Amino acid sequence: MSDPRLRQLKIKTGVLKRLGKDRAMNHKEVANQVARIAKMEGEGKDEYDIKKQNEVLAECEMMIPDTQGRLATAFEDLSAVLKECSDLAELEDYTAAAAMLKTVPIEDAEAK
Repeated sequence: MSDPRLRQLKIKTGVLKRLGKDRAMNHKEVANQVARIAKMEGEGKDEYDIKKQNEVLAECEMMIPDTQGRLATAFEDLSAVLKECSDLAELEDYTAAAAMLKTVPIEDAEAK
């Protein structure tokens, strides 16, 4: 029978991978929104429309710290699970999880 720790390892690896993608998408959304606002201002669009787009930008920016916090938690959870099941180090799921810790850094490089 399969070790139940492998299931936890797969789940936590998937969570970290998804949150890494979410963080990247949040930064992309902010950049796109900034460009959209700059374009609207350059075209002399209505102040109300620009104000609404600035509100959308603020909402996008609020998602970054939330996602970063969840990513940090997921990173720590996966690290803990890896330590608990170090006896499974020869298995593919373990090596994939360890690689994910290196692929998705806990620091938010795009925020700097």
